[in-house]
Amino acid sequence: QVQLVESGGGLVQPGGSLRLSCVASGFIFSNFAMSWYRQAPGKGRELVGSITTEGGSTNFADSVKGRFTISRDNAKNTVYLQMNSLKPEDTAVYYCKAVYRGWSSRPGYWGQGTQVTVSS
Repeated sequence: QVQLVESGGGLVQPGGSLRLSCVASGFIFSNFAMSWYRQAPGKGRELVGSITTEGGSTNFADSVKGRFTISRDNAKNTVYLQMNSLKPEDTAVYYCKAVYRGWSSRPGYWGQGTQVTVSS
């Protein structure tokens, strides 16, 4: 049974930090590139960033570059999203996604999401 479970969301003040985790099970985690997406109310789902299968390379949306980082621990089947200098516009539900070898032709697996709210 494939599962991706996000955690670590919550309410933070502007300028604060938060670390999200996504724990995978039911597939060979190290064979999958991982991505973080987010979706704000009334908006489409946006790619935040991605990390390759061994963690050797990462990419980020311009809106979060310099503020967010992605890392993974294949021994723990876990990918992380470290969010710093948070802004109100970062408020969204954050989802992780697994794609076999990072191949865009594959549909991938999705987690259920975790809410992040940035507000004073």
